[in-house]
Amino acid sequence: MVIIGENIHVIARKVSTAIREKDAKVIQDLARAQADAGADYIDLNLGFCRKDPTIMGWAVNVVQNVVDLPLSMDTMNPLAMEEGLKVCKKRPLLNSASGKTDSKEQMLPLAKKYNCDVVISVINDKGMPAEGDSKLDSILDTVAYANELGIPNENIWADPIALPVSTAGEGQKNALATYEFVEMLTEALPGLKSTLGLSNVSNGAPMELRPLLNHVYLIMLARKGLYSSIHDALDKEIMDISKDRKQNLVDLVYRTWDGEEIDLSSLSQEEINYVKTAKVLSGEVLYSDAWLEG
Repeated sequence: MVIIGENIHVIARKVSTAIREKDAKVIQDLARAQADAGADYIDLNLGFCRKDPTIMGWAVNVVQNVVDLPLSMDTMNPLAMEEGLKVCKKRPLLNSASGKTDSKEQMLPLAKKYNCDVVISVINDKGMPAEGDSKLDSILDTVAYANELGIPNENIWADPIALPVSTAGEGQKNALATYEFVEMLTEALPGLKSTLGLSNVSNGAPMELRPLLNHVYLIMLARKGLYSSIHDALDKEIMDISKDRKQNLVDLVYRTWDGEEIDLSSLSQEEINYVKTAKVLSGEVLYSDAWLEG
């Protein structure tokens, strides 16, 4: 699985401060740490960059000076996006475009102009499609638009958008729709790759339980063929999962998802937690913050 390290994110106070003050060391230390941990791309999520679109170009150069990895540039500001694209040394990932009219008209031409890969989300002018087939229909329309611009399927990564499972019924429905979307994608659109921001699934959950949701969700998505995950590259366990170093936990999640009755008395506490979380993320058990206590 291709790992896009999410740790340079403006939502983190030290990153936002470093961006504002142009403190290269903070950004470079995070980039090095993610590269050392095994990330394949470094994501630069700098937000809207309204005040200074040139900050994306600065950040790209700062990271490229210390890490020899391709970059994923994450901003909704097309001016900032182009500032970054101009100075990329390796083929970057434009993260992201969507099916919304303004995004299609502003971001996709940049992907064509700079001949880079582009993430396209399923969001469109009507909002976020709820079902797997409606997510697919939305991406089909946007991919057709991209193809007309001369962007081939092989340059496109599709994002079904993870939603917080903590919204119980709706979040769990979205998880199921996302599995369905990932599974259908490669057959419906040969050449496309799938990716998503993994940690969105655990937003709103108790902080100490968020990693567990992320870990199990990644295992379940991987089974459906997820090509890439945008996640915390400094989380050793999730990196072990993504690099196939936790096969015992992977097998246990798959057995649970397949409906096998698991004898919890024979398991370690970690394994029990994975089984219970798989039941939540498969929709078998309704989410609550106390899902591990049942």
